[in-house]
Amino acid sequence: MRNDFLPVPARVEEVIVETPTIRTFVLRPAEVLPFRAGQFVQLYVPGVGEAPFTPSSSPSRPERLEVTVLAAGRVTAALHALEAGAEIGVRGPFGRGYPLQELAGHEVVVVGGGVGLAPLRSLLYTLFERPGLVRRVSIKYGARAPQELCFRRQYAAWAAQPGVDFTPTIDRPAAGWEGRVGLVTALLDGLDVDAADAFAVSCGPEIMLRFVAHKLVDVGFAAEHVYLSMNRNMTCGMGICGRCNVGDRYLCKDGPDLSFAEVRAVPYALG
Repeated sequence: MRNDFLPVPARVEEVIVETPTIRTFVLRPAEVLPFRAGQFVQLYVPGVGEAPFTPSSSPSRPERLEVTVLAAGRVTAALHALEAGAEIGVRGPFGRGYPLQELAGHEVVVVGGGVGLAPLRSLLYTLFERPGLVRRVSIKYGARAPQELCFRRQYAAWAAQPGVDFTPTIDRPAAGWEGRVGLVTALLDGLDVDAADAFAVSCGPEIMLRFVAHKLVDVGFAAEHVYLSMNRNMTCGMGICGRCNVGDRYLCKDGPDLSFAEVRAVPYALG
C-alpha cells in the first residue's frame, strides 16, 4: 500500500506558458495516480517545500498529469523556475472531487476567475468525454485583462462542443479586445438556464466566490446546487493538521468543493 505521506517522483515533461504569471506543468509520475475531477495533489519541490494544486488535465489520462500554477509564493516561484526534465514529487490525490452524480441530467453553469479555470478544466474534460451526462454546459470565465486569460488556445474547441457555450470577459476595456467587459458576475444576469433545476460550479479568488454564490442564489439557484472550490491551507491532505477547516468540515477531506449551503453560515468561509 502506498504511503500518502511520501511523494511519488514525477518528471516535468513540458512547461506551457499560459499567461505572464501562470504556467502549466505536464508531469509524468513514476506511478499512475488516478484522480477525479476536482481532487487535488500536493506538489513537492525538493529543498523548497510543497503546496496543494488541483490537476487541470483529464482524469482519463492519469499517467500524464497537468497542473496549472499561478506564481504567488515561495513554492510556486520555485515551480516556475523549473524546466522540462526537472523532477519533483507528487502526493495524493486528496479530497472528494466534483459531485458528478448530482450534476447528471442537469444543466451546469461553470464559473471561473483567473487561474480558477484550471481545476474547472478537468471537470470540463470529464463532461466533454461523457456526452449526455449533463444536459448542457454554460462556461462563464473572467480575468482582469486579455493577457491573463488562461487556455485561450482551447476556447474555440470548447465552444464547438455539442451543448456547450463559452463566454469570456475582462474587468476593464483593453486595446484589441472585442468581447465582453465587466466582472464575471455580470455574465450571470439573464442566464439562459432553468436556474431552479440547474447546478453551478465555481472556482476563483474567494472574494469572487462570495459574489458569484450570492448572485446565483439571487437569480434562482438553490444554495445546495452551487458548488465552490475553496483551495486553501490544505497542508497534510488528510484532515490531520486541522488547518483547512471551514466550520466543521475539512477542505482536504470533505472538499475542496463544498456547496454554498454548507458554508454560507460560516463567517470566514469566503473571505
